[in-house]
Amino acid sequence: MFKRILVAVDGSQTSELALQTAIGLATQLGAQLRIVHAINLANLNEGAEFPKQANMPKSIKTGEELLQRSEMTAMDAGVATVSNLITLDTLTQRIPEAIANDAETWPADLIVIGTHGRQGLARLFVGSVAEGVVRVASTPVLLVRGE
Repeated sequence: MFKRILVAVDGSQTSELALQTAIGLATQLGAQLRIVHAINLANLNEGAEFPKQANMPKSIKTGEELLQRSEMTAMDAGVATVSNLITLDTLTQRIPEAIANDAETWPADLIVIGTHGRQGLARLFVGSVAEGVVRVASTPVLLVRGE
């Protein structure tokens, strides 16, 4: 049923649980795994387009390193893996939509993403990428709750 699984990682312990869950599913189902990490490069203090800034290469390098570590973890488990660094550079783009679009373009049969399970004011102010993905994705989404 699920032969192409996309998992979103952000370096948190919760996303590590999502990665481990996706690896376990891919192993059991003989599925391919796509690991994605999204970086929002848009600067709210400038216009709609991202200006060249000194921190841009650092954000990209950090994201690439995260993807490399995640890929190695999956490959060590014997799972066929590809990765993609998603970069957003305009204010009109949002991370949940970018993840859902990547899943559709690849095309994934399942999205696995971690959720921190925030409630109340914390959820209101921080928001939830996982909740956003669930709302916009046409692909089934498996939420992995953090400890």
